[in-house]
Amino acid sequence: MPRILAIDHGTVRIGLAISDEMEIVASPLKTIDASHEPERAICRIVKDKHIGRIVIGMPYHMSGEKGGAAGRVEKFATSLGKELRHAIPIEFVDERLSSVEAEAALSRAGITGKRERNEVVDQIAAVVILQQYLNQQRGPEGFLLSDEAYELDWTDEPKRRRK
Repeated sequence: MPRILAIDHGTVRIGLAISDEMEIVASPLKTIDASHEPERAICRIVKDKHIGRIVIGMPYHMSGEKGGAAGRVEKFATSLGKELRHAIPIEFVDERLSSVEAEAALSRAGITGKRERNEVVDQIAAVVILQQYLNQQRGPEGFLLSDEAYELDWTDEPKRRRK
């Protein structure tokens, strides 16, 4: 089954994340240099990892308007589409606060060195982008347990409905 590749596009580094085959969980993949033909590197990954869809984080302001880097990201997506011969669908997804969430996750993990952070922060931002996309695709029912799942026969007390 094809996987989904997420891209957090930056001017220096490009973070990549990949979904599992069931499109439930996002995992970091790698960081590539934005200045050395990243489209070709991504094409190799698409082929090697059996990618069926690409999502690229689109920078929006908190107001909902496209950010200043949106043109650069759109240009990159056009170039990537040409390199892939338009064989793989490319979608833009809102990346607001993905870098903030990535930085917070690294802090919680105790990764404080600048060099260590720079190696993975873009990958983690791509994971945030992809996981939000996967969750949206599954909808609100995708991860919730039914009310019956909470009714376990632990005691002889009558069962109560969750509110």
